[in-house]
Amino acid sequence: MKFLFKLILHFSRLPLQILYLFADFLFFVSYYIISYRKKEVTENLKKSFPEKSISEIRKIRKTFYKNFADYIAETVKLFTITETELRVRIQHLNQDLFHQSKKDGKNVILLAGHVFNWEWITVLPVVISQKHCHPVYRKVSNDFWEDKLKFIRNRFGNSALEAKEVIRQILRTPNDGDSVYMFVADQTPHSSEVNFGINFLNQRTPAFIGYDKLATRLDLDFFYCEMKKVKRGFYQVNYYKIFPDGEKFEEFEVVKKFHHRLENTINKRPDNWLWSHRRWKYSDLIKRFEV
Repeated sequence: MKFLFKLILHFSRLPLQILYLFADFLFFVSYYIISYRKKEVTENLKKSFPEKSISEIRKIRKTFYKNFADYIAETVKLFTITETELRVRIQHLNQDLFHQSKKDGKNVILLAGHVFNWEWITVLPVVISQKHCHPVYRKVSNDFWEDKLKFIRNRFGNSALEAKEVIRQILRTPNDGDSVYMFVADQTPHSSEVNFGINFLNQRTPAFIGYDKLATRLDLDFFYCEMKKVKRGFYQVNYYKIFPDGEKFEEFEVVKKFHHRLENTINKRPDNWLWSHRRWKYSDLIKRFEV
């Protein structure tokens, strides 16, 4: 394991242009030789876009695998990439939202999807005025890789929080506009936590709802994070404030609004979302379903 990490670290020091050659090779192997989860990806795309032809589905699928290979190369690069290079490669739009939240004395819940390359949002602390940025993550079973992945997420001034800790952390932290909590909010809930589901991409979809408790209990600002791949190695991220219909959010309102915005993002560039994860594997366990 240590040898493998040293190898990854050596790769990470290479320029991205060289790492993308590795990504091209990885794409060829995963797509044409081992067909990594190709059946699952194809089924997910067919069910999500029933109006699309087989040729359209295949085109999206192939581009997805290219983007996925780029994602792996870019994540490897995160071990050593400089702040300067990352700030050049990812443009943050609507930063005024963060300044206003700080002025209003409201902490921010940032909701993103598995849209490439969500890992690069880790540079956010250097472009906003809040003092504390907390990426929220799920702990991996291997302690060695847990430590290495946490290192990536804590670069540039972040303080990553494990998903089981974050609610407690938010409740005991002053709501003073100085903290941002970054959720990748289209996670698949654990089978024991499948309570609520929505219609998402034409399918009954279990929804992760941990952050919903915060929306109904605390006066926080909720932002949707829309990732856009401009070209290889360059991204834009746009931030949009999510408003309640009334004076405050009703139960599950922010969950539904996040998924609606994410679905619009995916429809713009369907090849740029993580189709290989088993997003719908617990659909039959949904206890409460709302359109």
